[in-house]
Amino acid sequence: MISANNVTLRLGKKALFEDVNIKFTEGNCYGLIGANGAGKSTFLKILSGELEPTNGEVIMNAGERLSVLQQDHYKYDEYNVMDTVIMGNKRLYEIMKEKDAIYAKEDFSDEDGVRASELEAEFAEMDGWNAESDAATLLNGLGVETDIHYKQMSELDGNLKVKVLLAQALFGNPDVLLLDEPTNHLDLDAIAWLEEFLINFNNTVIVVSHDRYFLNKVCTHIADIDYAKIQLYAGNYDFWYESSQLMIKQMKEANKKKEEKIKELQEFIQRFSANASKSKQATSRKRALEKIELDEIKPSSRKYPYIDFRPKREIGNEVLMVENISKTVDGVKVLDNISFTVGHDDKIAFVGPNTIATTTLFKILAGEEEPDEGSYKWGVTTSQGYFPKDNTKEFDNDLVIADWLAQYSDDKDATYVRGFLGRMLFAGEDGVKKVKVLSGGEKVRCLLSKLMIMGSNVLILDEPTNHLDMESITALNNGLIKFPGVVLFSCQDHQFVQTTANRIMELTNTGLIDKQTTYDEYLANDELARKRQVMNMLVEEDD
Repeated sequence: MISANNVTLRLGKKALFEDVNIKFTEGNCYGLIGANGAGKSTFLKILSGELEPTNGEVIMNAGERLSVLQQDHYKYDEYNVMDTVIMGNKRLYEIMKEKDAIYAKEDFSDEDGVRASELEAEFAEMDGWNAESDAATLLNGLGVETDIHYKQMSELDGNLKVKVLLAQALFGNPDVLLLDEPTNHLDLDAIAWLEEFLINFNNTVIVVSHDRYFLNKVCTHIADIDYAKIQLYAGNYDFWYESSQLMIKQMKEANKKKEEKIKELQEFIQRFSANASKSKQATSRKRALEKIELDEIKPSSRKYPYIDFRPKREIGNEVLMVENISKTVDGVKVLDNISFTVGHDDKIAFVGPNTIATTTLFKILAGEEEPDEGSYKWGVTTSQGYFPKDNTKEFDNDLVIADWLAQYSDDKDATYVRGFLGRMLFAGEDGVKKVKVLSGGEKVRCLLSKLMIMGSNVLILDEPTNHLDMESITALNNGLIKFPGVVLFSCQDHQFVQTTANRIMELTNTGLIDKQTTYDEYLANDELARKRQVMNMLVEEDD
């Protein structure tokens, strides 16, 4: 159990939190949600003790251990993967290192023997002999192969580091687990494994995530940050949304009835206040009028951008033909003889763990790279808009936002261009901010503005939800559902893929899997295929 008692945090004159009182209890998973800038990550830092509140306190049961998903991907570069995971239980790791140091002594004394005995007892009590196998189980579950378990962290790429740090947070059955965006940079298989882990986790979990499907799957409660307060709701994300909308609706209806009553009383008072025979009734109604108070309904601090992709030209029947494309990246063949045809109604999600292959294919189709072998051909009626996973080059200039966007518009009128920026929540003086200083989320919103203003009828989107808040993800999701053109995209948001795609492709080591189906149906069939494979292996072993 962990609780915040009268917690207030002020940043200058602004109160990020004001007298927050909330208790997180054992056996529950709490989804911490709120608009960008509401203070989700900051609140986790207050709970973890990394940040001191201006007033109030955080209380945790004595003897309980808290674990946090580390955000610094370079913090453990001098350690190997196995040690990094076990360091999730700080005391256990300290015991292991002290034991090793004692046993390495050449002049082993009686005092060393006594100390080693004490450490061994504590080590056994903490189930230390299973530490490496437990760490390996977590790593394997997240897709970190066994041959990587003893490599240096500095040798790993960013996505693998994220998985190791997540394994570190989960290690050793912590009493309180704080996870800030744990699904970022995870492939869909790893996310599915994490979902099952958290569903079966018996202690307290507090998680920040923009993945709606993930929150629906794992959360028993939602803690909603809005206007410096935190409101707790029982149920998952969908239940919170329905409950919060119902609450607002009920308050509006109650206010409407009160307003009608106020109008009725005011009319009576105005009509009969000068009438001696009705004066007592008029006075009584004045008292009644003074007692009526309208409920204060604050508009949410959440802001939804307006995303509407409108092609300038209708797409024809011939969209894209890919024939025998192969490509090697850094000595590894990531695309091997890939062929497929895209139809004019296709919205194709590229799924699976091989994200390098997907990114490489998208770069080739966008004309940024050439294949080593094979070819592709776009239909004559098509126009392509490309959203790259790495947008560094797009913003490596001194342009302000409005001028940057105007490059991609046929109509250079400033009012027209700023209209697209306004849809993406860039208001007023935002238009004169230089693009090189924008945050990750702002850059993504700029790229989406670019795609809207270009009016392409084919969209190639490589992880477009990265850096977006939940409101922007929802708006993008709805925009793609309505889009009358073709979409080729990759995304780690389950609900986004399920509601957008009508065709699933997976680039595997043995070739391309191509199914005209929804994502949930694809996963169900994939799980069935895996079970059949396991059964066949067991039968072969029996034979």
